[in-house]
This record gives sequence, C-alpha cells and structure tokens, in this order.
Amino acid sequence: MRAHELVRFCSEHSMVPLRKNGFVMSNRKRLIFGHHLDFWVTETRPETSGGTFPLGGGGAAGGRRGGGGAALCAAIAFSLFRSDEDQTKEDEMILLLKKAKLSIHRGQLQAASSFFHQVLVLAHQTHNNQAIIYTYSQMANLAFVQGQLDSAEKLFKAAMNFMLVGGAPQDDNAIIEMSLKLATIYAEQNKLELAEHGFMFCTESLEAKLEKHKELSEEEKTEEQEALRKETRLLLGLCLDSRARYRASALRLTQAAQDYQNALDICRQEQGETHPQTLVLMSDLATILDLQGRHDEALVLVQHAVHLSQSVGHPDHHVLLGNMAGILLHTGQLEDSVRFYQEALGLARQAGDQEAMNHIKDGLKEVEKRRSQERYEKRGSTTMKEPEHGSV
Repeated sequence: MRAHELVRFCSEHSMVPLRKNGFVMSNRKRLIFGHHLDFWVTETRPETSGGTFPLGGGGAAGGRRGGGGAALCAAIAFSLFRSDEDQTKEDEMILLLKKAKLSIHRGQLQAASSFFHQVLVLAHQTHNNQAIIYTYSQMANLAFVQGQLDSAEKLFKAAMNFMLVGGAPQDDNAIIEMSLKLATIYAEQNKLELAEHGFMFCTESLEAKLEKHKELSEEEKTEEQEALRKETRLLLGLCLDSRARYRASALRLTQAAQDYQNALDICRQEQGETHPQTLVLMSDLATILDLQGRHDEALVLVQHAVHLSQSVGHPDHHVLLGNMAGILLHTGQLEDSVRFYQEALGLARQAGDQEAMNHIKDGLKEVEKRRSQERYEKRGSTTMKEPEHGSV
C-alpha cells in the first residue's frame, strides 16, 4: 500500500493555507480589507477552488469529471510500482513533502521552498506528472506570498502547462484558480490589460460552467455534480471577491461594489449568513459604500457583520471592528469611533496582527486630527461672535 501514499498525501494536502491579503486601500483611506483566501474553501471534493493538486478532470487519466479521481489514483499507483528505485524515490518525496508542510506551518518558507525543489527533482526523475504539478503549484504559492511575483508567474504557468498537456480542460477549476492568481499577479505588477483579461476569463468560464449545470436533467444532477456545482460557484465568488479588491484599489467603486455584492450573495447562499467569508464580504462591501458617501447604508451593513462576527467568534473580528470604527469616524460619531478602535486594537494585539494594528493606529490619529479641527473651528466661531472693543 506504500505506493498509494504519495497520491494520498497530495490529495489531502492540496491546499496550503498560506495567509495572503488581497489589495488593501492606501493608508490615506484608513481602511482595512479583510483576509480572504483563508475562507473561500469547499470541503466536498479533492479538486477544490482552494486546491492546486486536482485529482479529477486533470492529468492523463482525468478525461471525464465523474470518477476521475479514482481513475487517476489507479494510473498513478500502477506507475509507482515500476521499480524498487522509483519506490525509494516516491518514499523520499513523501518525506520531503511532509517536511515542507511542517516548515510552512512554522513560517519557515525558505526551508519549505528548498524541500519543494528537492521533490521537483525526484518527480522529474520518476516522470510523475501529478507530483510535478502539485510541487510547481506549491512553489508558486510560496513565491506569491513572499512577493516574488515573477517567479510565481513562471511557476503557475509551468503547473498549468503540465495540466493542459496531460489532458485537463481549460475550464478545469484548478486551471481557473491558477489563472486567477496570475490575474492578481498582473494587477500587482500594474499589467492592467493582462489583469483585466485574466479576471474576465475566470468569471466568464465559471459562469458558463454553471449555466451548463442548470441544463442537466434531474437524473443527471448526482451528488457529485452538486458538489462540483457548489465548488464552481464558490470559486466564482472568490474571483468576484478578488476582482472587487482590484477595482477598489483603482477606486472604480461602482464596479467594486457590484462585484462585492455578487460575491456576498454567492457566499450567503452557499455557506450561510454567519460563515467567516460572508462576514468579511459584508464588511468590505460596507467599506466601498462608505467611500461612495453612502454612510448610512455602510454603517447598517458593517454593524450587522460585527454583531454576527462577535456571536460566532470570527478570527478577524478585530478587522471588522476597525472597519466599523472607520465608518463611524466618517459619519462624525467620534466617541463611538474611538471606543471601537480601542477595542479593535486590543484584539489585534492579542492576535498578533501587526498590519491591522498599524491601520487602527492610523485611524485613531485621524480621529484626533478631526477633534483638533473641530476644536479649532469652534474657537474661530466663538471669536467671530465676540464684539469688537470700543463698539457701541
């Protein structure tokens, strides 16, 4: 059974939970966007919107969606029994992948990268395309979160190329997820035309897949098809969320608000009102509404998000509190703003979230600036009302 261990490891650990913020508004705006990629996760299939090592639909044995994972496992298992030497290399790959996973958990990303490089050499030696795809994608993720965008771009493209050559369709969810990451990279590199094209490809491909699912007869809507539908729709939500942050960073607020609203609708319907990502999207949409001057709508929405966040113990509750404090500041409710900023700061400190702490401190400085301005205006108004000396 040792021959199946590499397949099992890659399928179970296809998503490396690396924390990566999306586009954040400039410091001038004093606004914090929530953490996103941690929460857009499905739990029903090996090939998920968060995964980068698909077992169904990709590779030489993945010609059809249904049962693709089992067929691929059988094909890989057959290849793994070629020789004792290959088996030894497979065992070594498993050990190296476990070391890489542990290094990531400890935040030792350079060590993890070194382990992945060693796995890649062995994967090429044994001609194990699935291990090659998995390793390239994980190396790309590591480069991405470390800001090594050129390297991440090349590695994602390498993984996609191996998948496509192996028979994966262009609208495979794993291909689309990597395309989304490429679009995000292009946006950060200010390659706006490529970014726009990438976001459009992702959203249109997923919308077309969902339309095809609607055309299925009731007999064809199996449990597996329903799982794939949900996975595809959640991936569409992630694409809309990512594009919204991109558009918000360019102050294309009307478009950003629409993308956030659509992503929020998807998340509510598929994952529920109190799901962590639903609450983050409520807060982010409120932030955009606030920037548009729709302060009352923004405040109602963010207050609802904060209330739900507190009731379910949201891991980024301090981020939502900070956003609410910022909106209160913009509505002139300075005392409430300070109170919530202070609460958010304490929670951010407990969570060790330095980025959020910096944004919250900036918000408190802006409150003080607003108070000073109000005091100055009040003194000026009082002075103007005083009669001049010598007047009758």
